[in-house]
Amino acid sequence: MSPVLFYDPTCQQPYDTRTLRAQALGGTEATLVRVADALGAWVMQHNRTEDWERYRRPQRLPGIAHVIVNRDSRALPFVRQHYPDARIYLWLHDRLHPHARRARWLAATADQLRASGLTAVCVSDWQRSGVEATLRSIGVAERVRALTIYNPVDDELRPDGSAVDPDKLVFFSSPNKGLYFTLDAFRQLRRAMPRLRLAVGNPGYKPLPAVASQGVELLGALPQPLMHAQVRSALCTFFPNFLIPETFGLVFAESHALGTPVLTHDCGAAAEIVADPGQLLPVSAAARCYEALVGGLPVSWRAGPARLAAAAGIFDAYVERIRQWRAGTRPQVSADARFRLGTIKGQWLRLLS
Repeated sequence: MSPVLFYDPTCQQPYDTRTLRAQALGGTEATLVRVADALGAWVMQHNRTEDWERYRRPQRLPGIAHVIVNRDSRALPFVRQHYPDARIYLWLHDRLHPHARRARWLAATADQLRASGLTAVCVSDWQRSGVEATLRSIGVAERVRALTIYNPVDDELRPDGSAVDPDKLVFFSSPNKGLYFTLDAFRQLRRAMPRLRLAVGNPGYKPLPAVASQGVELLGALPQPLMHAQVRSALCTFFPNFLIPETFGLVFAESHALGTPVLTHDCGAAAEIVADPGQLLPVSAAARCYEALVGGLPVSWRAGPARLAAAAGIFDAYVERIRQWRAGTRPQVSADARFRLGTIKGQWLRLLS
C-alpha cells in the first residue's frame, strides 16, 4: 500500500499508541490510533511538538499518497498545500445535518470540497444519512462521495471469565452525554434495588461533576484496560443517553465484545450498532421534557426534580428492565464481526488501494 497519513487538526492534546495503552483516551482518538497502527500509517497532529515513531509534528513527509483528515474540513487548505498530489479523505465522526455547526465548517470549505472531489468516510449509516443531506445542502454532493466504515474493536477484546456482579452498573462516556440524567435515573433504580452501584468513568477531556449520591463511585479517567475490567464484571453498561446521539457508539460495541449488554435508548446509531431491541428503550416525550426543564441545573440541584420525575414514572422502564436482567433474563452478547479490527482494516485497505 502507498504511504498513508492521518492528520488530526482538532485534538485537544497529542496522543499515540502509548496513550491508548496507558491513559484515558476519547473514542475518536482511540479509533484513529487503532486504524493507523493497523495500516502502518503516519499520524500528524496540529499541536504535536515531538516526533515519536510514526506520530509526527506538522511537516511535509515525502511520498504520501493518501491523506485522511480527521473531522474538520477547514484543514483541507493546509493538506493541499503540503500534499498537492495526494488523494484526500475526510473522516467524519460527529453528527452532521444541514443546520449543524459542523455543517457550517463544511460550507465554509465548499470550494475546497468541489476542487478536491474527496471521499467522506462516515462511522455509521445513520450518521452518513445526515452527512449526505448536508453535502446536498451546500451543493457538493456530486463531487464528494460518502461511505460508511465502522469504528473498530480490538480483535483481542473478549470476556476473561470475570464473575458478573448483578449489583453493578457502569457508565463510561463523556459526562455531557447524559450523565446527569443517568444519575437521576440511578437514584430511582437504587430506591427500587438498594444494593445497586454505579461506576462512572470518562475519557478525561471533560471533568466529572462532583457527585454526592449513594451507590455512585466516580472512577475518573481510566486507561482502556482498566475501563474494560470494570465493564466485564458489570450487569450492564447503563447509558440512557439521548442528549447527544451516538454516531457510532464505541461503548456499545466494546461492551458487547467484553460480554456485557447495554441498556440505552433507541436514538442515533444505537439500533444499528447494538442490533438487539431488548437492549434499547424508546425516548419518551416525558423524558425529553424533563431534561429540557432541568438540563441547565447543577447536578446537586436535580434531586428534587428527579423525585418528581420518578413519581411521574419517567424512570420506570429502567427499573423494569434491570429487574428482569437481575432475575435471569440478562442478554447474552458477544463481539460483532462487523466491528472487528481485522474487518475494518480490510475495508480501509480496499478504500486506499
